[in-house]
Amino acid sequence: MPANLPPQYKEVEAKLKTAKTPEEKIAILQEMLAIMPKHKGTDHLKADLRTRISKLEKIRSSKRTKSRAESRFMVEREGAAQVVVVGPPNCGKSSLVSVLTNAPVEVADYPFTTGLPTPGMMNFEDVGIQIVDMPPITRDFLQWWQSALVRSADLTILVCDLASDSVLEDAEMVMERLDNSRISLTNRVPEEREIGRAYKPTIVVATKLDEGNSRSRLSVLEEKFKDQFAVLAVSTKTGEAVESLPGEIFSRLAIVRVYTKPPGKPASMTDPIILPRGSTVRDAAKSIHKDFARNMKYTRKWGEGAFDGQRVEKDHVLQDGDILEFHI
Repeated sequence: MPANLPPQYKEVEAKLKTAKTPEEKIAILQEMLAIMPKHKGTDHLKADLRTRISKLEKIRSSKRTKSRAESRFMVEREGAAQVVVVGPPNCGKSSLVSVLTNAPVEVADYPFTTGLPTPGMMNFEDVGIQIVDMPPITRDFLQWWQSALVRSADLTILVCDLASDSVLEDAEMVMERLDNSRISLTNRVPEEREIGRAYKPTIVVATKLDEGNSRSRLSVLEEKFKDQFAVLAVSTKTGEAVESLPGEIFSRLAIVRVYTKPPGKPASMTDPIILPRGSTVRDAAKSIHKDFARNMKYTRKWGEGAFDGQRVEKDHVLQDGDILEFHI
């Protein structure tokens, strides 16, 4: 028996050629089912459409599951910058993040305590900086999303364990594993960059300074990295030198804080504009609103390299702590 499909069916069917997502295709197929005449001649076609809908629903479901699974490994950026903490098992990463941020990270003496990225917020003066604790890196363990997080972060902290006889070998292993993922931990970016390679500014933090023989191992690290990184030695157990880390992290991020004030009123010193180092007055104005810089007549500045209230040009380079008074 012929199906005798109405013209409306053909019109809806034509939409399938341009549909791209499973959701779009399912909606069109369901509309086709609703339009289709109900008689024996359409039974086979109905079954075919239902089978196609079922397959598309499975595809949609698998994509949603994958998306939810992947979202567990992604960390939404918060604060003035994002810093990731990497290192071998049991090196003290989680203890360091806990001390810096008070984040609820799990600290234990067995490997792979951290299974997922755990973010916390570190406060430095009037800005918050996101610190992300990462699962340990080994010769056999470096997942794709770990590399993705390191690649997208603003700064990397490489944690080295001064209680370990293999502290130097472990640090080199972590750097090598990331290098294989085309990520270079370096504070010296070459003039000719390799296409597809990320060059990440890095701080080396040597933990467990309170452990026996830690000073001699620290000397080995400092000698190895003297031309690459400054090595900051700390003890999260005793608190030694931990207080200097937030300032060091901020200084390595290459950002500046700029404050604004309305004419004739005091500056607001609690909510700075965060800009990349080297930014100008024009950049600060644009960060407020894209039209602000265009309508700006002139700007006065309080801060380094100028007397209070000095008029500055739009291309004037800003310093950390500058106060700007915009006139429009």
